[in-house]
Amino acid sequence: MKSLIKAVALAAILAAPVVSFAQSNQPLTRAQVRAELVQLEKAGYNPATANDYDYPANIQAAEAKVAAENGAAQTAYGPSMSGSSDAGRPATAAGAKSIYFGQ
Repeated sequence: MKSLIKAVALAAILAAPVVSFAQSNQPLTRAQVRAELVQLEKAGYNPATANDYDYPANIQAAEAKVAAENGAAQTAYGPSMSGSSDAGRPATAAGAKSIYFGQ
């Protein structure tokens, strides 16, 4: 019985550091989100004038300016990403298809 108690105690001691790192990433607070929005607005992003067509480009440009100001560009992991988005464009017509299309 004593060996079982010793084994449980040893396992608890060894597991304590693992448990302390389990919740290292806390969710953002409301104040942190507001501070980020203020930074984006200072970088040139205006949510009142944003529309669906130029939203991705505007927010990405503002985020890039904020990242450059914070020095995150030098410490970030991975290559710079470039891409495009078709937000705000009308959907293309698919044409008439059989009711069994895709089955």
